Amino acid sequence: MASQQALTELAKRRGFFFGANEAYGGTAGFYTFGPEGAALKRNVESAWREQFTLRLGNEEIEAPTVMPEPVFEASGHLDGFDDMLIECAECGESHRADHLIEDAVADIEDAEALGVDRVEELIRDHDLACPTCGADLAGEPVEDFNLMFETSIGPGSGQPGYLRPETAQGIFVEFPRLKEYARGQLPFGITQIGPAYRNEISPRRGIIRVREFTQAELEQFIDPEEDEPPLEAVEDVEVTLYPVSEQHADDGEYIETTIGEAVDDAIITSPWVAYFLGVAQGWYERVGVDMDRFRFRQHLSGERAHYAADCWDAESEIGGNWIEIAGFAYRGDYDLTKHGEHSEDRFTVFKRYDEPKTVETATVDPDMAALGPEFGGAAGDVADALQALAESDPDAFDGDEVTVEIDGEIYTVDTEVANFSVEEQTENGEHITPHVVEPSFGVGRTVYTLLEHAYSEDEVDDETRTYLSLAPEIAPTDVAVFPLVSNDDALIDVASDLADELRAAGISVSYDDSGSIGRRYRRQDEVGTPFCVTVDQDGLEGDDETTVTLRERDSAAQLRLPVADLAAELEAVFDGDREFADLQDRYERVDTDVTTD
Repeated sequence: MASQQALTELAKRRGFFFGANEAYGGTAGFYTFGPEGAALKRNVESAWREQFTLRLGNEEIEAPTVMPEPVFEASGHLDGFDDMLIECAECGESHRADHLIEDAVADIEDAEALGVDRVEELIRDHDLACPTCGADLAGEPVEDFNLMFETSIGPGSGQPGYLRPETAQGIFVEFPRLKEYARGQLPFGITQIGPAYRNEISPRRGIIRVREFTQAELEQFIDPEEDEPPLEAVEDVEVTLYPVSEQHADDGEYIETTIGEAVDDAIITSPWVAYFLGVAQGWYERVGVDMDRFRFRQHLSGERAHYAADCWDAESEIGGNWIEIAGFAYRGDYDLTKHGEHSEDRFTVFKRYDEPKTVETATVDPDMAALGPEFGGAAGDVADALQALAESDPDAFDGDEVTVEIDGEIYTVDTEVANFSVEEQTENGEHITPHVVEPSFGVGRTVYTLLEHAYSEDEVDDETRTYLSLAPEIAPTDVAVFPLVSNDDALIDVASDLADELRAAGISVSYDDSGSIGRRYRRQDEVGTPFCVTVDQDGLEGDDETTVTLRERDSAAQLRLPVADLAAELEAVFDGDREFADLQDRYERVDTDVTTD
C-alpha cells in the first residue's frame, strides 16, 4: 500500500499528475495530467465507454460545459448545491466544516448528513481549531456555500451562466430532441464523458477533491410502471454492501451478498440501481480495483442529493479512508419535471396503449364575455384555474357557483358562466414523464484508486523495486521496446523496426535506449507498462529466426520469443484471449537476470 506522499512523488516523477500552474505559484484544486496520466485517464474513459455505452447499447452525446442560469434554477442547483463553510476570523481561511468534524471525531464518517446546527455544536464541543493558523473556531458560524462557478455569457454584463457542476444537466436539457433519436421508445440510455466544475471550499488529497474534474455519466430513462432491468444478467454477482441500517447500528457490519439476494431481501429497493451496481462491480474488477478495498455504501437521508430518492456510492479504500468513486442514484422524474415546468418544451414521452381507450374528460369553456368585465386582467387566470379545478375535482361544479383561488385571492364564478361539461374521448395513449436512473463515475478518483491499488514493492538483488500492477487494458503504455545497448546499430535497427511493427498492430509502444537496461526496466515498472521487449545479440545470432526477450512486469519473468510471433501473442494477451502463464508453457524461459544496472 502506498502512502499519499509516495504516490504523489511517483505521480510527479513519472508524469501521471501534478499541480497546475506551478510556474505562477499553483492554483489549489486544479491538476494537470502528464503524459502517463493522460494516457491512463484516456484508457479508463475508453474502458468505461466500452462497458456503459457500447455493451449496454446506449448512445453518447457531448454537451456544452457552460449553461445559462435558468437551467440551474430548474435543476435546483442554485438553491441546493451547497457545502458547509466555516471561515477563520483570525487568518481568513475558509474550511469545509463537515470535514473538520470527520477529521477530529473518530466515529463520524459523514458529518454533512448531520446538518449545520449539529456541526456548529460539535465544533464547540471538541474545541476545533483552524488547520491553517490554530485559532479557535468555536462560535464561528457555519454557512451554506454554493459550489457553482458563475460566469457571463456574451459581452458586457451578458447573460448569467454557470460552469456545469455535473454533466447530467446537458443530457436532461436536450431530452426533447434525444427522445426523438430513440423514437420515443423507453427505456433508453444516454452517456456523456466530460469535465465538471465545483468551487470546492477546501480542495485536498491530490486529485481526490478538485475544482475541475471529469465525470462519466449514464442517464437511463425508464417507464417506472413497465420497464424492468435485465437483473438476471447480474443476479449472481457478489457484492459488499453497507446499507443505512448497518451504518446506524452500534455494531454495524458489511453485508456480503449477491445482487439478486439484495433485491429479494429489499436491501436494495430499486432493481435498476441494483442492476447497475452489478454491472459496475464487474467493471471495477476488470480495470484493476482491489475488491478487498471496495464497497457499496447507501446514502444516509441527510446526505442524499435533492433529486435522489435513493443513492448508493461505490467507495474505495485509500490510505485507510473510504472515498466515493461513483454514485448510483434513482432520480425519479425530478429532473424532467422541473425542466418541463421551467422551459417551453415538452419533457415527456408519448406512451401508446395496446388498444385505444374511451375516457371521460371534464372540461370548461368559460364565457369570456362575462369573465372579462367582472375580473379584468385576471380573467385569463380565472379561466385556467377553472380548467384545473374541472380536471382535479369535477364535483365542485355541481352547485350554482364555483370558487377558485389564485395567489391567495378567491374568485367566485356562476357555474353557467364556467360552462362545465364531461365529454367522452378516445385516447391512443398518454404523455408520461420518464424516471431516471443515474450511474455517475468520477474518472479522476478512479484513476487515483487504480494507482494506489496497483502500487507494489518487492526486492530484486537487494534493491527495492517499485511497480504499478495496472491491468493491461488501462496501463498507459502496452509495451516498451529496448535495444540491450545503445551503441549497436544492428540492435537499434531491429528494435526500431519492431516498435513500428507493434504500433502498426495497434499496440502502444514506448521506445527507450537511454541508460542501462536495468534503469529502463525500473522506469517502465513505475509507470505500469505490462511488458518490456529487449533486443539482444543472442536473438540476432539464432540459426533460424530472430528472437527477443519478453519480460512481464509483475513477476519479472522473461521468455525468449520469435519476433514473428510477438505481435500476435501480445494482441491475444491484451484482448484477454491468453495470459502470460500460457506463454510460459510454450516458450523458453530466460534465467539470465538483466534487471540490474
